[in-house]
Amino acid sequence: MRVTIVGGGVIGLTTAYALINKGHEVDLFEQNDDVGMATSFANGGQLSYRYVSPLADAGVPWQAVGWMLKQNSPLRFRPRISLEQWRWCLQFLLACRSSVNQANTAHLLRLALHSQAVLHDWQAQFGLSDFAWRANGKMVVYRNGSHFNHAASKIAASSSQQVLTPQECVAAEPSLVDLAPQLQGGIFSPGDEVGDCYLFCQQLLQQLNAHPSFTLHTGQIVKELVVERGKVRGLKLANNEVAVDHLVMAAGMGSVGLLNKVGVKVPLYPLKGYSLTLPVADHATVPHTNVTDYDRKIVYARLDNQLRVAAMVDIGNASTAIDANRIASLRHQAQLSFPKAGDYQQAQAWAGLRPATPQGTPLLGNSGINNLWLNLGHGSLGFTLACASASCLTQLINNEPPPIALTGLQLN
Repeated sequence: MRVTIVGGGVIGLTTAYALINKGHEVDLFEQNDDVGMATSFANGGQLSYRYVSPLADAGVPWQAVGWMLKQNSPLRFRPRISLEQWRWCLQFLLACRSSVNQANTAHLLRLALHSQAVLHDWQAQFGLSDFAWRANGKMVVYRNGSHFNHAASKIAASSSQQVLTPQECVAAEPSLVDLAPQLQGGIFSPGDEVGDCYLFCQQLLQQLNAHPSFTLHTGQIVKELVVERGKVRGLKLANNEVAVDHLVMAAGMGSVGLLNKVGVKVPLYPLKGYSLTLPVADHATVPHTNVTDYDRKIVYARLDNQLRVAAMVDIGNASTAIDANRIASLRHQAQLSFPKAGDYQQAQAWAGLRPATPQGTPLLGNSGINNLWLNLGHGSLGFTLACASASCLTQLINNEPPPIALTGLQLN
């Protein structure tokens, strides 16, 4: 069977990888001149398999109001005269209930743990490892006592996660010593990992290119999906049209307009995020584990000799242009937390759009059109969830039952 994929980020590449390893032929179309150059390029780097709670939760709307009154808040909302924005925001508000958050967290956790298993299987079978990968654990630290107590109350006694005092946080992660006086506690997840998503994309591509059944088409902008008699028959490009047997849409926000034209409505909205990549001056001064500063909404991940710092959510800004004020704020906060990590003025700045659903859960599986498949809407968890999403979608395309239940993870 020949499968065409639109989108050459980590979602599209893992999908291609899973399909190729199941004996399919794959054509992958990417509008940029290289793969992994958009949302996948400089994301947070954390493979947070056990910390997957969606943004939509009880209390978040009130927190967001407080954030929006601050100039350099973690979340910034720009209202637009846009039906799509307000529809998404309304659905987000409806998802901000504890019961809904708990259900969606369970769906994401199921997918995330399967994703870890798939990645480990690929590493064992095919030698995927050269992408700054480490099994280093993740620590979420809290400055606000009520936030910490709320998070700690959710940790089950049977869980591998550990609730730590500020002193225990520093004992487990000595680089937190400058931050310790401001902490109320932390939660450590020993099973989480780290990796460079762009390098992972490049390694996947290297192995894919070794397969005669794989063809990459870069610099190709898909203009339209050709649908006839209830099936996708082809893709219209700038200068020609290519035939399609099965089509997977994995182009993030780039998928929305193409799907709209064929009557498939996906509730995606771009959440803009920012990152810094800092050359490490002294490994003893940067986290060995992944660290998330919960109340600042900043994540830290050491990728070999670099420190990746990622944060911010801008709603209503669909440009990938770098906002100098947001980057300056991120640099300032990181420097306060890890002042000796390196020369922050030399850090490489980046901004990207995370395609998110209001509930925070991705859209996997059939679109309602017989041979048109979705692998979209992973938000800030694209790298974490990519391998499982690819595995599940491949099983569905094979007309086989998925390896995990896809309840809550499909287009309604």
